[in-house]
Amino acid sequence: MQAGRTRSARRPGRRAAAALATAAVLGLVSGCTQDSGAATTTASSSTASSASVTVSSSAASSAPASSPAVASSGTSPSSATTPSSTPASSSTPASSAGTPPSQGPDRAARLDQALAELVAMPGGPPGAIAVVQVGDRRTVHTAGYADVAKKTRPTADDSMRIASVAKAFSGATALALVQAGKLSLDSTLGRVLPQQPKAWSAVTLRQLLSHTSGVPDFLGSPKFAELYQRDPDHPAKPAALIATIADQPLAFPAGTRYAYSNSDNILVGLMIERVTGQPYAQALSTWVLRPLGLAHTSLPSAIELPAPYIHGYDWAPPAPLEDVTGGLAPGWAWASGGVVSTPADLTTFVRAYVGGKLFGSKVRAAQQDLFIPAGESGPPGPGFNSASMALFRYQTECGTVYGHTGNTVGYTQFIAASPDGTRSATVSINLQRTDKSQDQDAAVFTGLQRAELAAVCMALDGA
Repeated sequence: MQAGRTRSARRPGRRAAAALATAAVLGLVSGCTQDSGAATTTASSSTASSASVTVSSSAASSAPASSPAVASSGTSPSSATTPSSTPASSSTPASSAGTPPSQGPDRAARLDQALAELVAMPGGPPGAIAVVQVGDRRTVHTAGYADVAKKTRPTADDSMRIASVAKAFSGATALALVQAGKLSLDSTLGRVLPQQPKAWSAVTLRQLLSHTSGVPDFLGSPKFAELYQRDPDHPAKPAALIATIADQPLAFPAGTRYAYSNSDNILVGLMIERVTGQPYAQALSTWVLRPLGLAHTSLPSAIELPAPYIHGYDWAPPAPLEDVTGGLAPGWAWASGGVVSTPADLTTFVRAYVGGKLFGSKVRAAQQDLFIPAGESGPPGPGFNSASMALFRYQTECGTVYGHTGNTVGYTQFIAASPDGTRSATVSINLQRTDKSQDQDAAVFTGLQRAELAAVCMALDGA
């Protein structure tokens, strides 16, 4: 953690605390389970990258709160307790059946419009931020507020919970260790973690990273729900999380199906600890964070976020907006979803991760040659989703990008980059919305996917 960043977070009220417990029981924190059938089908890596364009570096900062309408910001909520439902932009609102972003003349304007419309929707997020980078040129696009009470806009240097995007970080660490010869994609639980159930012993690192292991998701375990509700402020150790499902057999023979499971990345983290002799947080720093200069990314033990930070919110109209920033101790998700980062650091990470800066061409080819059609991240990203090892492919109308998504109480995340890592897009909102959301919340998730697509199109088509 960089010096000078103080730690602070607001704890949720009683209503939100109860909602958090329910979310944990239902498996809605840090991802959602998705079963897409046979995992043995391999799709070709069809990519649509654009030529690398290098221009002068001019990372745009978000507009100050006093600026009502600039290229990098959209609308802001008008109330400290209930976001406005009126878009600040005079542009005609886009619909899911309207003109796709790829047909518009101005990608940046379309992204700004998509973000403004998203925060203005009934039940929409109080704030949103997208970072698009083409070559050395990075632009920041914001709408709404990072802190509704203080009316501060989100910035690229604000801390936030990245939810299941943390799986890309544990995947990056594991693949870097494969590159170093400390692990193999064929390393088994039985060999590396012999204390784990014998029924799981043949499960490989490759299968854990690609969610084809068959290991049940601990978030769906009644034992986990009891453990969490007993003392939500003090997370159980990672081994104890896995122990809640240790009496269960594999849900299916390893390697035969795809099913998104948070247990997979907890086990990956334990494998990393075993072969490095380091706590996972230290190994993450050694193999990923320090090499990439990610000074504002960490796996904290405390529930507080480093300031400044984007507040996370829970909102179920007509109930008032509630700040749930301090709602979930990161240890409950650990290597599966406990990482804290910033939009700027996520941009740096996804460009290096997808672009092959953390491991060599052989490991990168193994990761990008295996894609399971319809294997969705949690929640699904834009376009047609396919799954590989700690990486998802998003085939959109503007081209193909690779990355990850995530959702947890108060936040929903998307990161992606072109195959060579030179073009990237990240989108973050401070509200949890997924494909499992219903009614108006489902419409908000659709709006979020429009914004993600607009960001991807700007990254791939921009000069």
